[in-house]
Amino acid sequence: MKLITRDTDYAIRAIAYIACAKGKITPAGELTRALKIPRPFLRKILQKLNHFRLLKSYKGQGGGFILAVPAKKISLMQLINIFQGPFRLNECFLKKEACPNTAKCGLKRRIDNIERHLVKELGAINIGCLLG
Repeated sequence: MKLITRDTDYAIRAIAYIACAKGKITPAGELTRALKIPRPFLRKILQKLNHFRLLKSYKGQGGGFILAVPAKKISLMQLINIFQGPFRLNECFLKKEACPNTAKCGLKRRIDNIERHLVKELGAINIGCLLG
């Protein structure tokens, strides 16, 4: 299990780079060169971030991307949810279907506690604090 997938990692790096531009439009080509992210992957990620209204896109010559919300309002947990779906540690790993013992399972209760703590911690990390 990976906590952060490649798409989420690329999204974090792209948003952080755009945030450092401080309101200037950042062209996709500049992001590709600076972050060394393959253009097809980056395009897909930027489109998704635009769809979820974290970025604003500008088309044409001089076009590119700016943040649609402040960097401090974009949490790591939010990006994980966008690119990886709901964060889950507590699905039973012993079977493919739902386990009938979930109410009595001691392991599930402990993993649920870890999950709650991890979600809280990841939610507290935002792009702004990653920039320093």
